[in-house]
Amino acid sequence: MPAKQLQVIVVGGSLGGLFAGIVLRRLGHAVLILERNPTPLLHDQGAGIVAGGDAQAFFRRHDRTQHPIGVPSKLRHYLDKDGHQIHREETTQQMTSWDLLYHLLRANFDGVRSEYCEVPPAAEPGDGTGRYEYGHMVRGVRDGEDGKVEVEVEDRDGHTTSQAVDLLIGADGASSTLRTILLPDVRREYAGYVAWRGTVPEADVSPGARAAFVEKFAFFHSAGVQILAYTIPGPGGSLAAGSRLVNYVWYCNYAAGSAEHRELMTDVEGHRHHTTLPAGTMRPHIWEQQKDYARKILPPQFAELVAKTARPFVQGITDVLAPRNSFFDGKVLLVGDAVAGLRPHTAASTSQAAFDALMLEELVGGRMGNAEWQERTMGFAREWQRRGVEMGQRSQFGRHPLAG
Repeated sequence: MPAKQLQVIVVGGSLGGLFAGIVLRRLGHAVLILERNPTPLLHDQGAGIVAGGDAQAFFRRHDRTQHPIGVPSKLRHYLDKDGHQIHREETTQQMTSWDLLYHLLRANFDGVRSEYCEVPPAAEPGDGTGRYEYGHMVRGVRDGEDGKVEVEVEDRDGHTTSQAVDLLIGADGASSTLRTILLPDVRREYAGYVAWRGTVPEADVSPGARAAFVEKFAFFHSAGVQILAYTIPGPGGSLAAGSRLVNYVWYCNYAAGSAEHRELMTDVEGHRHHTTLPAGTMRPHIWEQQKDYARKILPPQFAELVAKTARPFVQGITDVLAPRNSFFDGKVLLVGDAVAGLRPHTAASTSQAAFDALMLEELVGGRMGNAEWQERTMGFAREWQRRGVEMGQRSQFGRHPLAG
C-alpha cells in the first residue's frame, strides 16, 4: 500500500474512466467512478476500435483476465470504385470493439461478470478499492480543507452532496461536464461532416466482401467521401472465425446548419440530436436514401455492407481541445477525450485514454512531476488533434492521394 491512501473520484465510467480507475486502484488508492448514465452497465452502439500501441501496452500491463483484446488485421489496402485493389501495405494491427474493452475493464476494476471474459481473482496485495456508481453527475468543484477538493455530486435520486477527495479525474468524454465547469469557454465544434457507422455479421457477408474485409483494413476514397472497414469481435466478444462482425465507418459531408444536416439528425420521434443519432432511432426514409447513395458511389463490397446493416447510427465529427489539463495545484486532472476530442481518422482516441492513464500511473506513483505529466499528456493531445484535423480536411475537403 502507498504511504497515504488517496481518496479519488473519477468522473466518467467509459473506457477513459476505467483506464484511470484501474491504475489508481492498482497503486493502492480508494477509487470511486461516477457515471452519469442511469443504468448499471453502459451499452455501446456497436462501434469498432483500432487498438493502438498505447492501448495494447495498457492491457499487457494491467489486464488480469489475460483475454485477447481483438482481431488481427494483417493487410491495409485501398479499393477503387469497381472494388479492385489499387494499393496494399503489409501492416499488422489489432481491431477490437468498444463493448469487449469495456467488459474487460469492468472485470478488472470492480469484478463485473459477463459473457465476455472470466473475472480475475480477488484483489492482490497492495491493491486499493474500486466502486462504480451510475446515475451520478458532478455539479461543482472547489478548494477544500486539508489540501483536498470538494466535489458536489448529484445522485440518481436528485440529491446533492459534497465529497472531499485528494484527487479528482475528469474522464467524461468530449462533452465533459467537468471540463465545462473548469473551462466554460471550451466547447465542441462541428467539423462539417459525419460518420455513418454500422456492423454486419461476418457470416452474412458474401465471399467477395469477406475477401476484402476479413482480417484486413480496407479503404475507399472519392471526392468528399471516405469509407473504411475491418473485422471486430462478435457478440459476447467472440473471436471465432465466422462469428465476428465487419465494422465500417463512412464519412460524408453535411454543411453545418443545412437542411440536409437537420434532416439527418432528427430521429423517428422528431427529436433533433446534436452529436450522435443513436442506433435504432433513424427514420426509415433517411436510411433508404443512404443505401441508394451507397449503391451509386461505393465499391460493391462496401455497398453490400451498408445494405446489410440492421442498426446504423450517425456520429457527428467535432473538434475540441482544452488549453490545459491540470487544475487546483494538480488535484483536478482531465484525461482522454475530456482534454481533446480526436477525429476518428486518427484511430487514437482509445490510445489517448490509455496513454494518459499510464502517465497518471507515473505521476501518482511518484516517478513523474505534474509539470512533466502536463507536458507529455498535453503534447499527445495537441499533436493528435492536429493530425486528426489535417487528415479529416484532406479526406473530406481535399483530395486523397489514393482516391479511387
